[in-house]
Amino acid sequence: MNFRQRLANAAPSRETVVTVGVFDGVHQGHRHLLRQVVELARSRYIPTVVTFSNRPITVLRPGTEPSYLTSLDQRVDLIKQQGIELVVCLDFTLELAAVTATDFAKLLGDSLKMKGLILGPDSALGKDRQGDLAFMQQQGERLGFWASSVESLEIEGKPVKSRRIREAVASGNMAVCPDLLGRNHHLSGVVVLGDQRGRTLGFPTANIEVDPQILLPGDGIYASWAIIDGKRHQAATSIGIRPTFELSQRLVEVYVMDFSGDLYGKTVGVEFIKKVRDQEKFDGLDALIKQINQDVDDCRQVLAGSA
Repeated sequence: MNFRQRLANAAPSRETVVTVGVFDGVHQGHRHLLRQVVELARSRYIPTVVTFSNRPITVLRPGTEPSYLTSLDQRVDLIKQQGIELVVCLDFTLELAAVTATDFAKLLGDSLKMKGLILGPDSALGKDRQGDLAFMQQQGERLGFWASSVESLEIEGKPVKSRRIREAVASGNMAVCPDLLGRNHHLSGVVVLGDQRGRTLGFPTANIEVDPQILLPGDGIYASWAIIDGKRHQAATSIGIRPTFELSQRLVEVYVMDFSGDLYGKTVGVEFIKKVRDQEKFDGLDALIKQINQDVDDCRQVLAGSA
C-alpha cells in the first residue's frame, strides 16, 4: 500500500491538526511538540500525527543503516499516550521523497481534512525540504489551513534531539534518559536458546533476541529491570561479545534475580537504569564468577534506589 492509499484509508471523522515526523524515541522534545498539537486541536479538531516508519536518510542515502530508540509499535503507543488520537504510519520511499511540498500539503488537506499544521524545530516538508514554515503558511492561505511552528525544547542548554539521546545510550550513559527521554531506555525481545554457559556458572541468563534496528546500549553490565508478564524483576544485563570465551557475536543476556521460571519463547522487556562496569576479559572462570557475584550485588544496590 503506497502513501496515498494509507492517507486515504485514515479517513478522519472530522477536521484535524497535524504534525509530521519520525519521532524516534518520542522524547521530551517530541512531547513538547505533541502537547502543542493537542492544545491547538482542543475539542474541535482531531490531534493527528503522520509518522514515517523509517528515517528519510535510509532512502536519501542508500546503504545507511541507522538504529532506533523505539520500534514502530512502541513509537505509536508512546505518541498516543500524549493525547494524539490519530496516528498515520507511512513508509518513506523514493516516491514520497519526490512529492513537492505543494502536493504534500494538498494531500494532507484532502486526505486528513487538515485545518492546522504544526512544524517542529528546523522541520521542512516535501522534495528538497521546500516546505518550511513560510512556504506552508502560503500554502495554507491557498488551501484553507493555518501553519505554525514550535521552538526547540532545551535541557541543560542543548536542544533535546533523538541523536543526542542515541549517542548517550550507545556510550552506556543511561543517566540522561529520564530527563531527555522522559523514561528509562527500554528494549524487548523473545528469549531464545543460547549456549547455556551462564547456567554452568551459576547465573542462568535469558538470551534476548532484539530487533537489529533497535539501538543497544554500549557493551557492559547494567543494573536493569526485567519485565516478564507485566511484572518487574531486578536484573543484571550483559551486553557484548563475552571476550573471556573469545566469542564475537554481540548478545543481550539478562540474569533475572530471584526468578526460576521458564522464559524460553517469552517476550521479555529490559529497562536500563545504570551501567555498573565496562565489558572485561578475565583470566579464567574463577575470576569471572567472582566478578559476576560482585556485579549482581552492585546491581541490587542500584535497583534498591530506583524501585
